[in-house]
Parts: sequence; C-alpha cells; structure tokens
Amino acid sequence: MFSIRISFLHKFLCTTTMASQVMGGTRAAHVFSMLVLISFFVIAAEGAIEEYAPMKILMDEWDIRPPSWVGSDPCVGGWEGIECTNSRITSIALADMGLTGRLPSDIELLSELEILNLSFNKGLKGLLPASIGKLTKLVHLNLVGCSFFGRIPDTIGSLKQLSYLSLKNNSFNGLIPPSIGNLTKLFFLDLSDNKLVGSFPVSNRTAPGLDQLENARHFHFQNNQLSGKIPPQLFSSQMKLIHVIFDRNNLTGSIPSTLGLVQSLQAVRLDRNSLNGSVPSNLKNLSKIAELHLSNNQLTGPVPNLTNLNSLSYVDMSNNTFDVSDVPSWFSTLLNLTTLMMENTRLQGEVPQALFSNYNLETLVLRNNKINGLLDLETISSNHLQLIDMEKNFITDLKPTAGGSNYTLILVDNPICEGTNMANNYCIVSPSNSSNLIPPSNCASVACSLGQVSSPNCTCAYPYTGTLVFIFVSFSNLGDFGYYKTLQESLVSTFQSYNLPVESVALGYPTFGSSYHLELFIQVFPSGQDRFNQTGASAIASVISNQTLLRPRFFGPYSAVFPYGNSGGGGSKKGLIIGAAVGGSVLLLLLALVGVYALQQKRRADEQWSRSIPLSGISNSSASAPRLKGAISFSFEELQKYTNGFSEANDVGAGGYGKVYRGILPTGQMVAIKRAKRDSMQGGPEFTAEVELLSRVHHKNLVSLLGFCLEQGEQILVYEYVPNGDLLDSLSEN
Repeated sequence: MFSIRISFLHKFLCTTTMASQVMGGTRAAHVFSMLVLISFFVIAAEGAIEEYAPMKILMDEWDIRPPSWVGSDPCVGGWEGIECTNSRITSIALADMGLTGRLPSDIELLSELEILNLSFNKGLKGLLPASIGKLTKLVHLNLVGCSFFGRIPDTIGSLKQLSYLSLKNNSFNGLIPPSIGNLTKLFFLDLSDNKLVGSFPVSNRTAPGLDQLENARHFHFQNNQLSGKIPPQLFSSQMKLIHVIFDRNNLTGSIPSTLGLVQSLQAVRLDRNSLNGSVPSNLKNLSKIAELHLSNNQLTGPVPNLTNLNSLSYVDMSNNTFDVSDVPSWFSTLLNLTTLMMENTRLQGEVPQALFSNYNLETLVLRNNKINGLLDLETISSNHLQLIDMEKNFITDLKPTAGGSNYTLILVDNPICEGTNMANNYCIVSPSNSSNLIPPSNCASVACSLGQVSSPNCTCAYPYTGTLVFIFVSFSNLGDFGYYKTLQESLVSTFQSYNLPVESVALGYPTFGSSYHLELFIQVFPSGQDRFNQTGASAIASVISNQTLLRPRFFGPYSAVFPYGNSGGGGSKKGLIIGAAVGGSVLLLLLALVGVYALQQKRRADEQWSRSIPLSGISNSSASAPRLKGAISFSFEELQKYTNGFSEANDVGAGGYGKVYRGILPTGQMVAIKRAKRDSMQGGPEFTAEVELLSRVHHKNLVSLLGFCLEQGEQILVYEYVPNGDLLDSLSEN
C-alpha cells in the first residue's frame, strides 16, 4: 500500500513540476510548495489510519477488543499484545486470548509484521489464507493449538525471512508444501499433530524441497498421516538438525543411511511407523545423539551396534523383528544410559551383571524375549533405579540386591516364578502406577477461598493451569521429586526473566498419555495478586508456545495445552514505539502541521472506518451509497446506465489507464467515468488504497474523485466532469 501511495505521489509531483515549468514565476513556485505540503499531509494521515484498518478487520472477525485497545492508533496507547516500530505494527502476540473466527486475508495489509503468535486459541478456525505469503518480513509464525484446517498454502514459501514456523496441533490436511524448502533461514519447523498426507517433499530441477533447509535444527512431523519412504535426499552432511521427530505416521521402507550423515543429531523418533529393513550401521557415528526411538516398526537384521555412542541416555527399539542375538555388549558400556527398552526384540542369553554398574540407570525393560539363566542383581550402583521388567522370559535364578532394594522387579511368566517362588513379590507385582503422584507440598492445611489453590509458597490464588507434553523422555523416574523441583525452578526463572509476575510453579499428575509422551500438569501462580489478568496469561502462553522455557536438558522439547478462561480480567501491554528526532526549523514546522492533521484524523478514525476497506460488505445502492473516505461506491449496472452502456457516443478520450466516458448521475450532475483496461488493473487492496488517497486530496486546481466501482472484474473511477479540456491543454494555452 505504501509503495502504491509513493508511486502515485511521484506521478503527482512530476506533473506538478512540469506545470511549474510551463507556468513559470512565483505563482508556480507557490503552487508547487503547497502541493508538496499536501503530499506530506496525505502520508501522515495515512499513518494513523493505515494500521488501524486491518486491526479493525481482525477485531470484527475475532469479536475481541481488550480493554487496552482504545483509540484508533494501535501504536499509541499501549494496545495489549501489539508492538510497533516507527508507528508500524511489527508484532501481534495474542496467545490464549479466546479468539474465535477466522484469520482474514486482510492480514496481508500489515506489511511490516515480523511476529504473529496466535497460539492456543482453539476458536480460530478455517483455512489459512494464501495472503499470509505477502507478509514477507515475517520472522516468527506460531499457530500452535488452533483449529485451522485445509491445505497449508503454497504461498507460505514466500516468507523468506521466517526462522520459526509452528502449525502444530491443528487439522491441516493435504501434502506438505514443497515451497517450504524456500525458507532457507528456518530454524524451527513443527507441522506435527495434523492430518498431513503424502511423503516428504525433496527438491528437483523444478521444485524446492525440505532438503534445502540446511540451517534448520528441528524437523517435527509426528502424529500425521504421512506415508511412503523417507527420501534419502532428505538428509545430508551439510544439515544442522538436532531433532528428527517422525513418529506415529504411516512411513514405510527402510531408514535411509543418509540419516547417519547428520552429525549434529541429538534425538531421533521414528517409532510407531511401518519401517522395515536393517537399521543403517552408520548410525553409530552419531556421537551427539542422546535419544533413539525405533520401536513398533517392522525392522529386521541384526540388533544395531550402538557402541561408543556415549551421549545416549534413552534407547527404545521394542517390538521389532531383529535377528535372534545374545544381549549386546554395548548395554553395559553406555554409562549415560538412563532408559533401555528392548521389549520383544528376540534377545537371548543372560543379562551381563556389568549393566547394573551403571550409576545413571533408571529403567530397564527387556520383557517378552528369550533371556535365560541367572539374573544377578547383587551389586547395583544406581540410586535412581526404579524399574527392572523382565516379564515373559526364561530366567531360572536370581541374586537379589544386598540389603534390599527400592526399585520394582517384575519376573512374571519366568521359570523362576514356578512352584514355591510364586509368592515372591517379583512374581506377582505389577508396575507401580505413578499417574497420581503430586510433588509434596511444603504447606500444611492452608485455608483458601472457593476455587483458589495453595501455591508452593503457601499463598492462595487462582493459578493459570494447563498440561506440558514432553516429546522426548530421557528420564523415567516419575517418583523422584528432585526432577520436578529442578523443572519448577527453571520455569519460574524463565517467566521472571521475561518480567512476568510469577510467584511460583506447581507440577503434578505425571502420566504417559495416548501419545506415548509424558504429560505433566502445571499450575502457574501470580505474584502480588490473586489471579493473572489477560495480559499476563497471554504472555505466559506465548513464552511456553515459543519453546523458550529454560527447562533442564533431560526434559527435552515439549508442547502444551492451555484451556482458555482461567486467567481473569484484562490488562494492558505497551507497544514498542521508536521515534526519530529530525533537525531543521522548516522540517520541524512541517512535522508539527502533519502531527496536528494526523491527530484530527485519528479522532475521526472510528467514524471513517465504516467507509473504509475492505469493500466486500459495501452496499451498492445509489440511494444510500456508502462512502470510502468521501468516495461513493457505484455498482457496475449503475455506471452502465449512466453512460448508456459505455457507448461510443459518450466516449470522451482514452489514456494508458483506459477509456473515459461522459455520464449523468440521477441528480443531473455530469461526471467523467474512467474504466480501466484489463492489462492496467491493480489488485483489490492496491486499488482501494489509491481510491482512498485520491478521494482525500482536494484542491481548487485538482479534479475531485467522486466515486469508484470494484465488482464484476472491473476497476472504475468516477470524477467530476471538467468540460474545458485537459490540464495539459490549459497549461499549454491551447
């Protein structure tokens, strides 16, 4: 819109310059100076209205107006969730604000937008408009936890500055747009928990692909309906990926060996697909990998050799059809291993006693194999051990831990549990259910009002509540409250680093949900008040949804679910306004005049909006024709009638824009109707912007714009009719 305005003013001033050269003298200089000043006024007036217009569209669509959204300038007065630079909106952060409706295509009018965070607004639905691709300065796009559906538009590939893209937990379907491969600055890509189908797009001679995202660190595509093979071209040694999360899809074929070329990888989830073939041997070169999830596939061949992967802490390769093999020696050599799960993997032989010398071991699940002989638990080094599950094997003897143990041992359906041993706890016990664990409170019985909850610091308040879902789980010791204390402290530290009024965080109810991820109930308590206002609640949701929590390393990446409505009243959040001081007495005077004029326009903005863009809701009845900043909206049929069907008899001239026809309105007024040629038409918003501008410029030497028509594929301007020839003839004294 701004470029169109400048283009028009350039033409306007060039014409004026030509006029001054023809007219000559002082009079021409005065006219030129006056018109230059008018151009300044026009630009300044646009500033107050230009950002308000699309925001008004959003407010009407979402049926929202927070208490701080007063006045007609979003960049003045501290509109909650809105930040500006040089009086242009650069950030919209409205996480968990209870927004409903759709994301209108007019979002494209906010051309300076860099951050758009509408996460956790379940009421936002509909298609993601293709016009989002026109926000070419966008760096951060976060629509987590909304209800958008349909295809992800290909135009998203036009957002070349984008570094963060998360469309997680919506209902998007169709293919992954290959155009995402154009987003070469992308750091974080999360399209998980949708209904996407097809395979991963890779580049070819005519189309981009995900393999071009060499700067990306995160590929999150879990829980979709993706199918087909994982293309070998998707990975290369040039990539910087740390997370590859493809679990719970319908992927087939073998794991590409190129995955082993990505030396930066720290976590891989390929579980719960239909992958087959052998695990590539070069995965043992991934020296930084901490988590490897390959369970519930159809993998065959030898059990992968993970020797020397000393960063590994979590391994799950359960429920595959590997070759029958003895228990691998690397079980005992990976000293950072906390969780080892190899259920139903055709292992045999004895478990080496050295495995239990691992100081970090927490969980060992080797059930439903052919492990036999002696299980030697006499010397266990780990103080964190919680579970040893050896159910459905062929163990015949046991050396228990000296001095007793605090872990759960399961030997059900082993020969050792036959006969007189059936009464032993390890032959009848089931895994302890930790789903109702709540970290202990330091408070005694604090009496709180109805609906309030006691915080860890023993104050009563209405907390902001939700659920954190951890994608990777490199710990399984749900009963160790030290984990929760560390996470609590990290969360509080994060919130306070953003200057949010958070007193404390309570965690509880850890469960493994249907997604096979750890789900953790969270309560965030306000500081100095009994509840968060909407500003505080939205800010907390934004911090969490943007993956900026300073969580402990072993908790890994996460997602979140926050129900709307637990925050309280409204508040305010000041937008960022950056001004510039300019010297020079003449320029200062001009700026002062512009400021006065813009202030007047600001006060009239609400009334003017009813006559502003967009045009979709404008009535075309001439009896009550609405105005667009002073211009009447005519229907195409009306203009046909006024020009006798655009007859040649009413044709008074032509130009680069199109033909001009003489017309007569019902009032008897004669008008000049300028009809655009097809090859000179602009887009709807650009045409509307120019109409707004032309209708606002008034001067005794300028022909006034009276109206316009934008329907049936036409773009028509209606001017006052000037019977004495054109400006060039008058200036030339012809």
